[in-house]
Amino acid sequence: MSNQFRDLGRLRSRAGVGRLVDVLVAAAVAVPVFVPFATAPEVTPLGVVFNLGTVVPLVWRRRAPFAIALVVTAFAMGVSLHHRPGQMLQYGGLVAIYTLADLGRHRWQRWGFISALVATIPPGALLVKDNDAGEFMFTLLLPMTAFLLGTLTRTARERSDALVERSAQLEREREALEREREAEAARAAAEERARIARDMHDVLAHAVSIMVVQAEAGPVVVRTDPDQAERVFDAIADAGRDAMAQLRRMLGVLKEEQDHGVRTPQPTIGALPGLVEHVNRTQVNVRLAVEGESRDLPPDADLAAYRIVQEALTNTVKHADARTAEVRLRWTDHELEITVTDDGQGRDETEPGWRRGGDGLIGIRERVHACGGMAEAGSLPGGGFRVFARLPYAATVAA
Repeated sequence: MSNQFRDLGRLRSRAGVGRLVDVLVAAAVAVPVFVPFATAPEVTPLGVVFNLGTVVPLVWRRRAPFAIALVVTAFAMGVSLHHRPGQMLQYGGLVAIYTLADLGRHRWQRWGFISALVATIPPGALLVKDNDAGEFMFTLLLPMTAFLLGTLTRTARERSDALVERSAQLEREREALEREREAEAARAAAEERARIARDMHDVLAHAVSIMVVQAEAGPVVVRTDPDQAERVFDAIADAGRDAMAQLRRMLGVLKEEQDHGVRTPQPTIGALPGLVEHVNRTQVNVRLAVEGESRDLPPDADLAAYRIVQEALTNTVKHADARTAEVRLRWTDHELEITVTDDGQGRDETEPGWRRGGDGLIGIRERVHACGGMAEAGSLPGGGFRVFARLPYAATVAA
């Protein structure tokens, strides 16, 4: 709203300046027009009216260029025919022609007027008093020159307006591009935050689940099996250290001032044996099976494979009450198939970790989808639970 008021104020200011210029132009034309009145032997009322008619209408020349040109030309013709008194050259008519060529709203008005004026015999006779055929070039060049100057002014203004409009358009395009870049940066930041949140969920859920399960078993084995109790406490410490190391890596990504060289790489599918060994220290016995010849995965798929297995085993330890689990990697010609099964109780609708749309399963689906693959999870007919995912070798994006 403030911009509209500002634009309206500018238009009013320009209109005020234009009216002032028109008054000054009319006053400037009036000076030579009425000079003959000071020395003329006879001044008639009709002569005064005709001369005023070539001057006063110029005050409104911007509002109606075509109408003012007709009115001024008519009075100029009266001055040319009426000899008491009158200026030899009709300055008001020349100004009206210039204004029509410059500010005329329609092309037919501009060219029709100048054509009719030139077609008079002799050409331009309406603008020059006591005109005769001997002054052909003089009377022709005067209106044509005024019309040409007005046309050049009009062309220069239109070109300037076109440049201003083009500049404004480029500025709007630049602002739109800048907004698009900011939106793209915001989307990328949101995606990165979501990825980091998934990674932190995977790390914390896995580590805390291992630590809770081992801590619950600790008091029992301390009294019955000291050696086993020592392994339990070692597993708790290892889980905590591993979680701290991975959290340090992820949080380091958020610190711009941190040296990039101290960041260790994210875990990949090559770290799965260590993950399986880590889970084996709990009450769940995990077996890792690999079929086919391993291939190179894209970086995002490599990390996703590790996180999928980690999340599946975390849910097995935390929710399934399972004794055994199996991680099977099957390398085919085009994709890696990941299957994680356990002999636990399957999905319990009252257990938050296994409910449909839980954070863990949603995280798995999102990771696989981002890599261009597919994932599914569900209870097995005879009991237990199965997580299955396919990750393509080529870096594709799902439609």
